Amino acid sequence: MSAVRAATRRFATAEWQHASRVAAGLLVPGAVLLAAGRPDLIIFAAFGSFTGMYGRTETRALRFRHQVQAGAVLLSGVSLGVLLSACHAPPWLLVTTEAAFAFGCALVTNYLDLTPRGPFFGIFALGAIALVPAGRIAPWAGISLCAGTIAGCVLIGLTGPAQAAGARVATCAPDCGWACAVVHAGRYAVAIAAAGAVGLLLGMDHANWAMASAAVPLAATDARSRLHPGLRSVLSRSAQRVGGTLAGLAVTASLLLPSFGPTPLACAVIVLLFPTELFMSRHYGVALGFFTPLILVMTELAAPAAPGTLLTARVADTLIGVTAGVAAAALIQAPCRRSTRA
Repeated sequence: MSAVRAATRRFATAEWQHASRVAAGLLVPGAVLLAAGRPDLIIFAAFGSFTGMYGRTETRALRFRHQVQAGAVLLSGVSLGVLLSACHAPPWLLVTTEAAFAFGCALVTNYLDLTPRGPFFGIFALGAIALVPAGRIAPWAGISLCAGTIAGCVLIGLTGPAQAAGARVATCAPDCGWACAVVHAGRYAVAIAAAGAVGLLLGMDHANWAMASAAVPLAATDARSRLHPGLRSVLSRSAQRVGGTLAGLAVTASLLLPSFGPTPLACAVIVLLFPTELFMSRHYGVALGFFTPLILVMTELAAPAAPGTLLTARVADTLIGVTAGVAAAALIQAPCRRSTRA
């Protein structure tokens, strides 16, 4: 019993240390942006800082490799978003690009065995950056800011323990090969395209949040274990997404409605990253209570909108995206699922 308690304490300590490293990855570039009087650009640094979320329970060498790979995925999403913004891409092109990127990104993240699973952060980065008004920052500068943050996070990741507590072991069902991986990537593409199309009917700014929400239920279907999703896990993940988003919107309202200036809001983004990562592996819904205001506040700084409209729109967008994700998970079956039933 004492051994179990000791292991639990070691794991809890490792969780706090990991969350601290992730937060430090945004603290440094965030402080530089605040000193330069550009809190509106913190969105580029924030997406780069998500690199630190990878490799939570991995050895130092594996964590380094996976964070470099995850950083490349995030930078690709940001770069595509910058390109779409600079070219004033039409809304349909954003949805098409994000669906195609989700398909390729799902295959890549599965092949590289990255954790957190799936292409969620890359998808979100692409859509959110694409909505940043062109001219706010030179394209090369925005990409460089993200790349510099990624490099800093990878270096900070090297300060972690050489052997993390509770290291995971990747498992892959013997009947799930590349055919199943392609089908799973197809789920992402279909769900995101459907959610984006519905979002466009409501307005351009709805599409990104709806598409990102569509990816969440599919992350419950681990492409390294069972590519034919159990509806229980999908629905559980979806319920956490909706509940966590609603809680996060309440936090967002407390930040946006009082009309704080850009500097306090940028500081809130930096602070919110720590509890987001601390709870991410413990309870996804609780983590979303912090992640939702983090995302909404940093996008508000980059592309201001009426807070009341923003808050109410995100509820509808979340429901649209979750519905699309659940439908894709339930209706699109992998070959191994069909063979098992037969």
